[in-house]
Amino acid sequence: MAGYLPGVADTWRVLLTLALGYVTGILSGMFGVGGGAISTPGIRILGATAIEGVGSTLPAIFPSALSGTLRYHREGMVVWPLVAGVGTAGSAAAVGASLLSHRVPGNGHLLMVATAALVGLTAWRMAAGTSRPVRVGRPPAERPEVHPGRVVVTALGAGGLSGLLGLGGGVILVPAFSEWLRLPIKQAVGTSLACVGLLAVPSTLTHIWLGDINWVYALPLCVAVVPGARVGARLALAATERGLRLSVAGLLGIVAVVFAAGELLALT
Repeated sequence: MAGYLPGVADTWRVLLTLALGYVTGILSGMFGVGGGAISTPGIRILGATAIEGVGSTLPAIFPSALSGTLRYHREGMVVWPLVAGVGTAGSAAAVGASLLSHRVPGNGHLLMVATAALVGLTAWRMAAGTSRPVRVGRPPAERPEVHPGRVVVTALGAGGLSGLLGLGGGVILVPAFSEWLRLPIKQAVGTSLACVGLLAVPSTLTHIWLGDINWVYALPLCVAVVPGARVGARLALAATERGLRLSVAGLLGIVAVVFAAGELLALT
């Protein structure tokens, strides 16, 4: 298998992928981003090709998102009408972007560079958000003011990222729900996680049809993300807004720099 550590034995590859899946699940449950920001570069390091890095993380997004969403739902932190709107509009974008992924030049490496750029942007936005005054959120039972145009734009962007980069779309959804639709941060995370799970389904099916999924990585990820997501959701619900933003910003910033450097070197 092509990758940064092609000599890793199969047993160790599976064990490391299981560990990666657990960490991915924790981050998914904590931050509502689907976990692809960590699992995609992680399996690249373990030997997956660039296009496998896009496709093989997708099957784990749905079980991870489902596990975390159930925890947020019990706390009243999921806005289901918003989930329905984003899921409907974003699914078509997810399928179209999945088909487009094979037409992007660079043998998949440019997709991975784009992934790193988006991870870095997300890190910057979350870190910048810690300096803003904390907004008093609406009670969980109260519905936010939903602007249909913004919901459609958000859904198309999230669905496109899910299919094109295997990210699950959460890197757009969490900031959009928080900044555009004015949801409190924990409600934005819970609603994003539910949307991410829906958008992952058409993306996964399309990438299976394209043959982009290496199940040596996908299956261990699917197994390990479920308990991780439950832990992550529990940690997020107990955390402060500032703590959530700073912790994810620091981690994703490091991942973005290291991952971008590796993919740019692969292009040379």
